[in-house]
Amino acid sequence: MVKIKEAILVEGRYDKNTLSQIVDAPIFETAGFGIFKDKAKLAMLRKVAETRGLIVFTDSDGAGFVIRNHIKSVIDGRFLKHAYIPDVYGKERRKAAPGKEGKLGVEGMRPEILLEALRQAGATAEGEDMPPSGGITKQDLMELGLSGGKDSSEKRRRLLKKLGLPEHMSANAMLQALDLLYTMEALEEMVRDL
Repeated sequence: MVKIKEAILVEGRYDKNTLSQIVDAPIFETAGFGIFKDKAKLAMLRKVAETRGLIVFTDSDGAGFVIRNHIKSVIDGRFLKHAYIPDVYGKERRKAAPGKEGKLGVEGMRPEILLEALRQAGATAEGEDMPPSGGITKQDLMELGLSGGKDSSEKRRRLLKKLGLPEHMSANAMLQALDLLYTMEALEEMVRDL
């Protein structure tokens, strides 16, 4: 079991159950879209984020990104980290059918995938410091044609697919993920190979 300094926010109790088997950290649930109306829970999450940091760890489907974006709009980004699971198609064991988009959620991921997602988000494991930034900026994304250009959304989509990152990532979310995972030189090489 890995002890994580930051608190973790997931969508529901099955996600929480899965994570609590592999990490020792406070884990909170959004209750799906229930977080939109629960002002008390949002206030508590804001305080937790300001005190110890908060890792937002929602599913990679559209609903997960709606919840993630809401959290980003109500909690100062300085206190947030974002963990992303890859798009893996299938269904969780407890379900009779796959979800609307056919993707596995946090609860359906293997432990090593979840731990890698937390590591890539910059989770601080006991006795570790945060990994250094790759130094990638919004300007770099523009210069590489990944933002602000005629075909930038298609280019971003292809890059996200190549990297195994969720297809619903915005340019800003992608920037955060790329900055955590890659150097500028590695990113330039990947874009050249698209």
